[in-house]
Amino acid sequence: MQLHLLGQRLWRTKGEEQEANKKEYIECLKLLEGELGDKPNFGGENFGFVDVNLMPYFSWLYVFEIAANFSIEAECPKLITWAKRCMEKESVSTSLPDRQKLYDFFLQLKKWHGIE
Repeated sequence: MQLHLLGQRLWRTKGEEQEANKKEYIECLKLLEGELGDKPNFGGENFGFVDVNLMPYFSWLYVFEIAANFSIEAECPKLITWAKRCMEKESVSTSLPDRQKLYDFFLQLKKWHGIE
């Protein structure tokens, strides 16, 4: 839940406030990356509960990178490698929204909230 709230703060803020939120968001992602470690999945060799629950969030990473002008892959390369590996599973890739369509939705969401 904290990851979701931090993500919202990334696109709802600007300037110094956004930079502070970005730092906190990256710290949260690094915590996840630390839990992943060198394992192929959060549960080890098998794609499991944590992986299944985090993958829908992966689609939003692209939106947050653009909104806050930073690279998650530069900050958390193991996490992005994990997400790309998960996307190789047909059951995952076919169940998640297209990143560009999600970004288009995000732009509408900003308009609805009156955020430029």
